[in-house]
Amino acid sequence: MELTIPGVATLRTDSDQAKRGGGDAEAADVALAASGDGSAFERLYRAHVARVHSLIRRMIGPDAADDVAQDVFVRAWTKLGTFRGDAAFGTWLHRLAVNVILARRTTIGTERVRYDDSENVLDGVAGRPPAPELSMDFEEAVGRLPDGARQVFVLHDIEGYRHEEIADMLGIVPGTSKSQLHHARMALRKHLDR
Repeated sequence: MELTIPGVATLRTDSDQAKRGGGDAEAADVALAASGDGSAFERLYRAHVARVHSLIRRMIGPDAADDVAQDVFVRAWTKLGTFRGDAAFGTWLHRLAVNVILARRTTIGTERVRYDDSENVLDGVAGRPPAPELSMDFEEAVGRLPDGARQVFVLHDIEGYRHEEIADMLGIVPGTSKSQLHHARMALRKHLDR
């Protein structure tokens, strides 16, 4: 099924989305927002802000997360006319968020060494707690990884991107992405085995 609004975007509804519910409503909100409806964009914002904010916190840390999240949604508002509906809106927004994050990491001072080879990279993070009902703060451990390793780990293991996609996003070769992921996993495993 195609929903068409003259002068705006042509939207296709995914039958799987329609079965889950909300696909038609989100497609309608995207079309309305693309035509300038602020209320429709607010609904899209509320539906996706938690995931976008979580991605930002994981990739560049909590200090700049609010500002970068705001930048992502400002960019989404201005670029909404380019959304073709080939993929889900959430997928398009996620990719836009990754692009904003990667562009901003140099301006907020997070561009550092891609990989820290030192033995004690995660020593500042608490190890396994003595009580079994408590758990280590995984977010903090991931946040302490060197930038390159953290970004590859988040994009691959948490967000599900392939090494080729990560390489394109970060401007590296797929082998470097694989190496960064390996080093991140080894650092986290070493820390979790304490």
